[in-house]
Amino acid sequence: MELSLATRSVSDHVVLEIGGEIDVYTAPRLRERLIELVGAGEKQVVVDLGRVDFLDSTGLGVLVGAHRRLRASDGALSLVCPHERLLKIFRITGLDSVFEIHRSVEDATTGGSAKTARTGA
Repeated sequence: MELSLATRSVSDHVVLEIGGEIDVYTAPRLRERLIELVGAGEKQVVVDLGRVDFLDSTGLGVLVGAHRRLRASDGALSLVCPHERLLKIFRITGLDSVFEIHRSVEDATTGGSAKTARTGA
């Protein structure tokens, strides 16, 4: 399946909206786009996984790498993950304690609680 990537600005954040599948075949495109954003000086990046159908370990690795790059440049990476099937992956891998995970772009860009997404409440 194809991977779609689109960016938009919301407040002082850049939102990267992803659609499709993030796997060993599509993850390099995602990695390149995230590196471009960091290279362009973006500090507050929100990755919206709301339209993602599948996420494998390669995709998780790309997100962890982007998180590290942004932290090294005094930035932050937040995730929007409204679907339980993907949230489960973050819980199982323990990455729910690494990432700020929000239910909506609005929560991620206005400082809304990330705890809701983590607990599934």
